Amino acid sequence: MARRMAKSGNGPSAEPGLVNPQISATKTPICSERFAQPAASARRSPCPRADTEAMQLHLDEISRHVAEGAHAVLLLDRAGWHTTSNLDVPANITPILLPSRAPELNPVENVWQYLRSNWLSNRVFETYDAIIDAACEAWMKLIARPETITSIGMREWAHIGQSP
Repeated sequence: MARRMAKSGNGPSAEPGLVNPQISATKTPICSERFAQPAASARRSPCPRADTEAMQLHLDEISRHVAEGAHAVLLLDRAGWHTTSNLDVPANITPILLPSRAPELNPVENVWQYLRSNWLSNRVFETYDAIIDAACEAWMKLIARPETITSIGMREWAHIGQSP
């Protein structure tokens, strides 16, 4: 668990993570890559905000990496940029929307917690660029550990007919 300490009355009121009151939730930097993609094909790809345009870029990037004749299935929460009719979802991708208010079903929530706990907590970021650099550096460290990504995303109850 990541914790923030500050003199009473001076600390930010927020969940652990990248905290900067001047940056709204829709302007939080997102370093995005396919969840369990091998590190060799990963790259730094910060997006300055989470919105429909960023989601479309993400879908297009995933689509380009889906092998010919294959199909990708994406688990998504119900953020507005995931559910908008303004997205042009490529034919080789099927989004599956998770139930509302159920972060325990979304493995990527565990990824963000792992990043915060291991590389992003107890730090002060002087600039927006410093936040992006730190987030992308943490992301690149994580994708260099595919076994860690797999273990973060595993769910004991999701192994029907398979050995974990």
